[in-house]
Amino acid sequence: MHDEAVVDETGEAVGRVLGTADATPLQFWTAVAPGSYLQLDDVVVTKRELPGREPVTIAGVVTQVRARHEGAQFDSDVFAIADGTLPALVQEAAEITTTRIDPELYVPPSPGALVRRATGDLRAAALHFDRMEKRVPMGTGRDGLPAYLNADFLDGSRGAHVSISGISGVATKTSFATFLLYSVFRSGVLGGDAINAKALIFNVKGEDLLFLDHPNARLDDATTARYAELGLPATPFPDVRVYAPPRAKDSSGTPDVSSRLAGVDSFYWTLAEFCESRLLPYVFADADDERQQYTMVVHAVTAHLARHAQPADGGIGIDGTRLGSYPDLVDYVVARLTDEETRGTWAGSAVNTGTVNAFARRLIASKKDLARLIRGDLAARRPHAINTAESAQVTVVDLHNLPDRAQRFVVGVTLKAEFERKEKAGSAKPLLFVVLDELNKYAPREGSSPIKEVLLDIAERGRSLGVILIGAQQTASEVERRIVTNSAIRVVGRLDPAEASRPEYGFLPAAQRQRVLLAKPGTMFVSQPDIPVPLCVEFPFPAWATRPSEAGQAPSATLRSIVQSADPFAVVGGRSEDEIPF
Repeated sequence: MHDEAVVDETGEAVGRVLGTADATPLQFWTAVAPGSYLQLDDVVVTKRELPGREPVTIAGVVTQVRARHEGAQFDSDVFAIADGTLPALVQEAAEITTTRIDPELYVPPSPGALVRRATGDLRAAALHFDRMEKRVPMGTGRDGLPAYLNADFLDGSRGAHVSISGISGVATKTSFATFLLYSVFRSGVLGGDAINAKALIFNVKGEDLLFLDHPNARLDDATTARYAELGLPATPFPDVRVYAPPRAKDSSGTPDVSSRLAGVDSFYWTLAEFCESRLLPYVFADADDERQQYTMVVHAVTAHLARHAQPADGGIGIDGTRLGSYPDLVDYVVARLTDEETRGTWAGSAVNTGTVNAFARRLIASKKDLARLIRGDLAARRPHAINTAESAQVTVVDLHNLPDRAQRFVVGVTLKAEFERKEKAGSAKPLLFVVLDELNKYAPREGSSPIKEVLLDIAERGRSLGVILIGAQQTASEVERRIVTNSAIRVVGRLDPAEASRPEYGFLPAAQRQRVLLAKPGTMFVSQPDIPVPLCVEFPFPAWATRPSEAGQAPSATLRSIVQSADPFAVVGGRSEDEIPF
């Protein structure tokens, strides 16, 4: 059993299959030879000779390691053994979970069979990398070698969508999502389609994602070398456009960002677009809203606005009344609903006063949150819509300065517009990747809302339309089940102990469930359909700036916004030339 480690063309021998524990085709233990070691996530291989058939190669991943004294009987014997007064041997053993059997003859390995560390082609075969026609680098394994994701399960060919879970601030969910995007775009896996592929990223925390096109000033030679090992250049995203909401109470529509001063465009919706596109339901986007009776009022008022609102000097006109702002529209709708003579026309005759009042209270409360997003004082001709088809390869929509209701509105309306655009195109190409954090807020397990319906649509039909959701959340147990189950790729970073015990993480082996409680930033456990055991990977430090303090000099091409390149005089909407404040 205690052979000295040797090396041959199939890799270093690290031990032999244990004979004191059951060996099965799917799991077995190996005794580790003196002078050798096995750690969690190491890849090993052994062979089983069969009479009259070719040998069976059984490969697997180390999922547990133990060490014990052989010859000790009592717990206190450890002290006598340490003093040298009681003879005993230290023996390490490793649990191997099978990842591949070739040919597929499900027989157990023979006790005593030599176990070798898998390297080169053997490692690639053990982890099914050799079967991946399109491989996306996703980081390095515990052995320091590249680990890959099967792009077929990411681009919709055989599956789609990614679910990333982990504690906020520690699990680096967004960092992994952006690295995965970068790898997809820059690894060549999309071939000629990479040029037209798009990404839509919602930035919900700070201004960290506003500098994806800036090089990271902290990038060192070692990190650059890690990118090279993965076959990737260590550069920022080359083509990024940033959108931010207008500043509150700012009639010029200046983007509400503080750290990035160039290459940022404002997004908003005109009152006419709000009515014509039937966006009112997204004002009521909480899951609680859908359980209330006033949803029938929401749909009735939405239909009435779509039929009767007409564009008028930047605002809208309804029944001869001009409305120039969202608060004006809210006040007008509430007045019509509380008037006995017009209530039936707006909300239907079957709706009682209590239901109307509940709707009105909710609508009035939205004035403060949405007034800067739904405008009647900014030029309709000025570019202001978020449209990935006409944007850069990566579109970042900044939401961090918006209150919760406004964030929901922007996410819901933007995803609805993008999904409808892809439906009309009727083609899965070019691909659109959507990165959305706090998925449990937008698609909670309980209740229903317009945003949740859009996200469900993307999860269930997005694959055929080329819309790929990369969703991140602290707690997968609180996200709508159908969204999680439709995600072919599941990624887990550092987890809270209570969350790690939930059945949503049943795909993690017992040892990995314990390890996710200790995982450091940059370490993720990735489950994909090709590989029976989730892989532990470390992804490199971002080559792009992740905060203003890291931002190097941006390429000059990113410094001009679409407004500046379109019409500098359209920035200030609704003013005459004499009033332009230059």
